[in-house]
Amino acid sequence: MKCGLVETQSPVANPVERLAVMESFYSIQGEGYHQGKAAYFIRLAGCDVGCHWCDVKESWDESSHPALLVNELVDDLLNHSPRIVVVTGGEPTLHDLTYLCNRIGQKSIGLHLETSGTNPLTGIWDWICFSPKKFRKPLDEYYVRADELKVIIYNESDLEWAESHAAMVNPACRLYLQPEWSRESIVKLMIIEYIKTNPQWGISLQIHKYLNVP
Repeated sequence: MKCGLVETQSPVANPVERLAVMESFYSIQGEGYHQGKAAYFIRLAGCDVGCHWCDVKESWDESSHPALLVNELVDDLLNHSPRIVVVTGGEPTLHDLTYLCNRIGQKSIGLHLETSGTNPLTGIWDWICFSPKKFRKPLDEYYVRADELKVIIYNESDLEWAESHAAMVNPACRLYLQPEWSRESIVKLMIIEYIKTNPQWGISLQIHKYLNVP
């Protein structure tokens, strides 16, 4: 479900006032600590990670998506009166998000970021979901800033890899293991058994896919 925004040709003074957007839509957060909550999603285009199991590979090529004015994007999301805006990708930290955060922050809306942490953090965030990937090393600053560590589990060896990252995050960070969707039926029971003996972890399920939420 897309927001129906169209690219405008109006000139802008600052290039960070435009962002390459694959889609934006109002739905529910299906993963992690805030799952089940209504949220407006902004999926930015461009990715420097390239997970082979990514379910939004069409977001990778930034040049194939329009550069929208942030002000128009914010005007659209305000029509839905969201309490939370989730900025995701692709890899959203490829972009300077300072202006976007400033504009949304003026509206007293919770700002959440979903990132692999591969580029310097910009903007001010209420919640950072940090999901490191093996394909590209994250920056150290995300271990300090993360509110939530979400590790995608594709096979058993990923559990040990997840622990290596959990040892680096701040003490208040919530820890989640999430089955990779194409192997969900194979790995979910393994994750459940692991969490039973390692209760510092929780399980994150993509409930929007179970419920077929648009």
